[in-house]
Amino acid sequence: MAKQKASPPGAVRRRLGGAGASAVGWALRVATSIVAWTLLLHLFTFLGIPRPPLPIARPSCLGGRSNSTAAEAVVAASEAAGRAPPALPPRRLYKSNGYLLVSCNGGLNQMRAAICDMVTVARYLNLTMVIPELDKQSFWADPSDFGDIFDVNHFIDSLRDEVKIVKELPQKFSEKVPLSMQPISWSSEKYYLRQILPLVRKHKVVRFSKTDSRLANNGLPLKLQKLRCYVNYNALRFTPSIEALGNKMVSILRRTGSFIVLHLRYEMDMLAFSGCTHGCSDEETEELTRMRYAYPWWKEKEIDSEKKRLEGLCPLTPGETTLVLKALGFPRDTRIYIASGEIYGGEKRLAVLKTEFPNIVRKEMLLSDDELRPFQKHSTQMAALDYLVSVASDVFIPSNDGNMAKVVEGHRRFTGFHKTIRLDRKKLVELIDLFEDQELSWEEFSVAVKELHMGRMSQPTRRHVIPGQPKEEDYFYANPHECLGPARKRMERW
Repeated sequence: MAKQKASPPGAVRRRLGGAGASAVGWALRVATSIVAWTLLLHLFTFLGIPRPPLPIARPSCLGGRSNSTAAEAVVAASEAAGRAPPALPPRRLYKSNGYLLVSCNGGLNQMRAAICDMVTVARYLNLTMVIPELDKQSFWADPSDFGDIFDVNHFIDSLRDEVKIVKELPQKFSEKVPLSMQPISWSSEKYYLRQILPLVRKHKVVRFSKTDSRLANNGLPLKLQKLRCYVNYNALRFTPSIEALGNKMVSILRRTGSFIVLHLRYEMDMLAFSGCTHGCSDEETEELTRMRYAYPWWKEKEIDSEKKRLEGLCPLTPGETTLVLKALGFPRDTRIYIASGEIYGGEKRLAVLKTEFPNIVRKEMLLSDDELRPFQKHSTQMAALDYLVSVASDVFIPSNDGNMAKVVEGHRRFTGFHKTIRLDRKKLVELIDLFEDQELSWEEFSVAVKELHMGRMSQPTRRHVIPGQPKEEDYFYANPHECLGPARKRMERW
């Protein structure tokens, strides 16, 4: 057999001999492949050609939870076998235009959506992003940091081929006072390019003091919309302790079959802020009003509660929700998980609901005191547990269209258009009043409620666009239709 000229790796193997030489040769080939792949990515970017898919196992943004679970199983199997987990995506190399600090405001899901937007802005402007600060000044006064709720390392690593994220500013900027500002709400990417980027280049460090709803619902390039989805459904993973307890609750609920989640946003802060006092006593109404005046950032003080209710702008009361569940046909033994904070009025206000649907549970009934103790006085972490159960439920029914209702609906659409019943509160209160005034029979009321919601079950649909009125549009995170196409292969973002 004719001798072939030895390649350089072969020569190395002969000099070192045996298994060690083979390992060195393997390492050289891997290193060469990584360098070549990185150069290829930069070439595609420079020429403006869409980047090819990465030749590694990675959760698919358009593949739903099953792909992510499969990827995690690969990692776990590799670790169990003593092998290194699959390689991380290659780090995106770019010249950073400066550092972006973000201070999120609001509850868990308001901050969650804002983080997705800010990562997208950082990627678009070629910025280095610092791990976001979470709201500690709101009504809940939750001291939780980002790392108390989300898996920091996963967040950084899963986005390393998009944007550089650091845990803190470099030492050389530690004494520098950043430019602090609030971006204009519902802005397009052009606003950030023309107005924000020059400021970052000048000051090097910019801090966004508010981040909710700072990016438009519609009209953005497809690649930006898909990146928002990738951050939301792949990069933002809860901490292992939160994930474990959430999965445990879902497992317990599944033992008895299907279950629904009722998000009762009938909490003190919601009622005080909205001015919705239907069904409250005079003493309760006075208490809620005092609370509203005590918080200066709640700008609307004088509120006509009944007018707001008739406009559909109030959460349904537990009693009203009970009527709706019965009218929709849910049987008495339906397993209902209540996702909420402390219900205003306590057990007394839930009495009618529990009488009609006695199979009601909350997290405090599914977990031991020892399991819940670390989460006490951390409302955002408690909300994360509710979030996990809500996404996994067979049916999700929010009594109000707040941030949790919207973001959970979008997540359930993303994982397979699982049923979310979006209650039409404006028409429902009309029907409820007619029924309670005996102008409708129960049969008429039930038929009307069913017909009203036939098209409000999270069926596939495009977002509603209202030019010039972004607040009135359908919310991107409730229906990210750009990420839900029928040919759902791996998400290509750039």
